[in-house]
Formats: sequence, structure tokens, C-alpha cells
Amino acid sequence: MNPSTLIGIAASLLLLAGVLILSVDPAATFLNLPGLVIVLVGTLAAGFISYPLREVVRVTRLVALIFRHEHSQAEQDIQDLVHLARLWCSGDVRGVERMLASVPNPFLRTGVELLIANTPEHEILDLLHWRIARLKARERAEAQIFRTLALYAPAFGMLGTLVGLVNMLATLDTSDIGVIGGHMATALLSTFYGIVLANLILKPIAVKLERRTEERLILMNMILEGISMMSRRRLPAFIEETLRAFIVDHSDELSDAPDGLSRRPLTTKPEREPAHTPAESPNA
Repeated sequence: MNPSTLIGIAASLLLLAGVLILSVDPAATFLNLPGLVIVLVGTLAAGFISYPLREVVRVTRLVALIFRHEHSQAEQDIQDLVHLARLWCSGDVRGVERMLASVPNPFLRTGVELLIANTPEHEILDLLHWRIARLKARERAEAQIFRTLALYAPAFGMLGTLVGLVNMLATLDTSDIGVIGGHMATALLSTFYGIVLANLILKPIAVKLERRTEERLILMNMILEGISMMSRRRLPAFIEETLRAFIVDHSDELSDAPDGLSRRPLTTKPEREPAHTPAESPNA
């Protein structure tokens, strides 16, 4: 399980529990089924109208990704690239082909397979760049669906508010305060549900998916650079150091000092003042 997601869910539940338990008595006051149905069903309906069915179905499966702790495979890909580079520089094409059978990354396998097939470097890079652009466009479009739903949810919350207000105004002539209070609850809680759904569920999922895409793009660009250096037959040690620059995490690229601390500024030694010469005595 992804620890940051678990922490966020726990904090959200504590927040809502605090609102429900400490703000009102009884806590069931915040439960209003008509308002909840208006927000949930309206948001889903607008989502299905906005996007093709295949995209909506595919995106619902991506929700599981925010709960899964994905281990970075950058270190494994660097080791595979360096080993393949050693075999390639030594001219062991058969060894490269045998090792490719055990490489788990299909993007890496495709690039090296094109390389050993004597494909020109610019054609290999063009193909890999196209695959990177395709993944970027597809995954950002998937995250955008959640952002779109996050826009719809507060709007349907306002719709529930309008419905509740209309019903409340229609019953003002009655002496039953319970009926008026029920309609007022629908009016106010619908907006509450829409805001919570948008800002505590949909937008965080979109941000998590966008961050995952950024990490995957960094990894793919690292592999692309490694294959480019392999095609130029750069030394494996140079390839390894270059690839590690993609995944190294520096708090400051210009200083090794910890955050909040700074190195002492370089100072130059002050120039020595010229020695004072004794004043010449006036000529007699």
C-alpha cells in the first residue's frame, strides 16, 4: 500500500469525524440521502456524457494505482543498460540478444532491439520520442477526466442546493417545521457533498496520477539517453554516471550544504596596504 495515500485517507477520515462529532449533535444530521444522490449520480452522469465509455471504464481501474506502492525500477534499468552497453562495446551481439530476453522493461527492449538491428540512431530516437509522447498524452488525458469530474461535483452540489431551496419555499405555508428543515438540509448538505467529493477525492486522485506520469517520463527519457549513448559506443562507466544524474535527488544543485544552511562565502584576502614612507624633510 502507498503510505502517503494511507496517511491522506486517515487524515480525511479524522477531519470528517471531527466535523460530524464535534460540530453537531447528533452526527446523523450530516447524512442527507437526496443531496448525496444528486451529487454522485449527477457527477457520474456528466462524466459519461463527456467521455467515451471505454475511457471512463479504463480510468476507473486506475483508482487502484493510488493505493499501490510502486517500487521504482530506475536502478534495475540502469544496471541492465550498463550491462548491455558492456556487451555491445565488446561486440558480443549474441550476448545482448540473450540478455534482452530477461529485461522486464519493454521500452528498453525495443530501443536495444532496434540498435542491434543496425537502425540509424535518429530513427531509434524518433520512435522512442513518439512512444514517450503517446504515453504522456494518454496518461494526462486520464488524469484530466478526474479534474473534469472535480469541476462537475460542486456544480451538482449547487443544483441540489437549488432543489432544496425550491422545495423549502414551496412548504413555507405549512406549520410542519420538520418538513422545512429537511428541505433546508438538502439545500445546504448538497453543496457540502460536492465540495468534499471534488477536493478530497477527485482532485487528489488527478494529482497523484499526474505525479506518477512525471516519474514514468523521467525514467523513459533516461532510457532513451542511455540507448543514444550506446549507439555512439560511449564507455559503460560514462553511461552509468550520466544515467544516475536522472535519478539523483539533490536539495540544491549548487550546494551540498543541508537545507537551511549555507556555506561560508568565499572571501578574498584583503590587499595589503602600502607601507607608509617617511615624509621627506623640506630642503634646507
